[in-house]
Amino acid sequence: MAPGIPAAMERPHFIGIGGAGMSGIAKILTRRGAKVAGSDSKESPTAEALRTLGATVHIGHATGHLADDATCVVVSSAIRADNPELVRAGELSIPVVHRSDALASLMRGLRSIAVAGTHGKTTTTSMLAVALTELDLDPSYAIGGDLAGPGTNATHGEGAIFVAEADESDRSFQKYDPEVAIVLNVELDHHANYASMDEIYDSFETFVGKIVPDGTLVVSADQAGAVELTSRVRDQTALKVVTYGEAATADVRVQKINQRGLTSEVTVVLNGKYLTFTVSVPGRHYALNAVAALAAGVALGIPAHNLASALGKYTGVKRRLQLKGEAAGVQVIDSYAHHPTEMTADLEAMRGAASDARLLVVFQPHLFSRTQELGAEMGQALALADASVVLDIYPAREDPIPGITSTLIIDAARAAGADVTAVHDKAAVPEAVAGMAKPGDLVLTMGAGDVTDLGPQILDHLSS
Repeated sequence: MAPGIPAAMERPHFIGIGGAGMSGIAKILTRRGAKVAGSDSKESPTAEALRTLGATVHIGHATGHLADDATCVVVSSAIRADNPELVRAGELSIPVVHRSDALASLMRGLRSIAVAGTHGKTTTTSMLAVALTELDLDPSYAIGGDLAGPGTNATHGEGAIFVAEADESDRSFQKYDPEVAIVLNVELDHHANYASMDEIYDSFETFVGKIVPDGTLVVSADQAGAVELTSRVRDQTALKVVTYGEAATADVRVQKINQRGLTSEVTVVLNGKYLTFTVSVPGRHYALNAVAALAAGVALGIPAHNLASALGKYTGVKRRLQLKGEAAGVQVIDSYAHHPTEMTADLEAMRGAASDARLLVVFQPHLFSRTQELGAEMGQALALADASVVLDIYPAREDPIPGITSTLIIDAARAAGADVTAVHDKAAVPEAVAGMAKPGDLVLTMGAGDVTDLGPQILDHLSS
């Protein structure tokens, strides 16, 4: 039932094909029958998975990697103008397509759900993908992380529904025309692209304005930015607005969240009826994500009790409070949190799940611009840990900003009474953390960069 391949996507070349968003689109196109090729800066399991599906993946970026008969070149906002393959595309007059436009073309003709928000997009999109699959609806989906169950970030399904993570960071979510849109929260982030909250609101309003006529906006009734957005868009007469959360005014009202170890039991009031279901990951924020997913599925006409049961099958996404292992009585968990709100939510979730454990954090700041604007708040979040190790800033796509270092975070953390150690050599972290940890402790590697690589290394040192 899913549409075929857009003509421009018959022989696409992806620059940065191993990235979370790019690889998902490439996987879907490959499964639809496109002749997919691309390049990435380094070898990875994602690159090998794409080859297994039939894609051609080159390592490194070079002019010769781009075939003359490519129908388009797909890029993300992270690809610089001087990339040799992008330059060659210009010489050959091959159309250049942003990944958001590529994804939008794959969603057309399907009943689409676009999941947006400053935090929680990947988790909520994943919850929907798992639940809809569990209900034999065979959805297509594109997610910014790998599911713990199916172990992939995207798939091409034969069903009528397409679930997509909608990225606000570069305004690319404005390209989609969803039947249902979820807005989990609205906060200031991505400071290289947004100068103020007014710009953020304007961007989200444009996204909401792209919902198809008689479509539905599912939006938090609790988070201040989401509430403000709701007040700005309620006059769109062709839009149905469904609010969810713990607020008494919520259309889908959360009556109770009981955390039970690494799971939660959630009771909601929906259309005047009580519904209780289990969320198999810890933390109030994840429970609320599940309620957003429930509301979106109901907006598509899926029976609430069926969807609630299926949501219980969700077991997590890689890097979202993912247990990496245990050694010498110490559990090592990986968290993608990199914004202060996310950091606080994950640390509180870990406190709630294991209140008697000592919590040690290895934090790697992500982006100079984010650290410049939110470094103090990151430091305050780290005060929730018993002790923290803070690494240098992971630059990702950014060049350094003079005077902006992880010292901003460390100073703020110490001012808040936190026990913080600066470690500039990432290779020294596993031994240092293994020396700090005691049986019964939880170690949390946290950040959106390559800090995730340290979990297995810490476990190795603990075992030796």
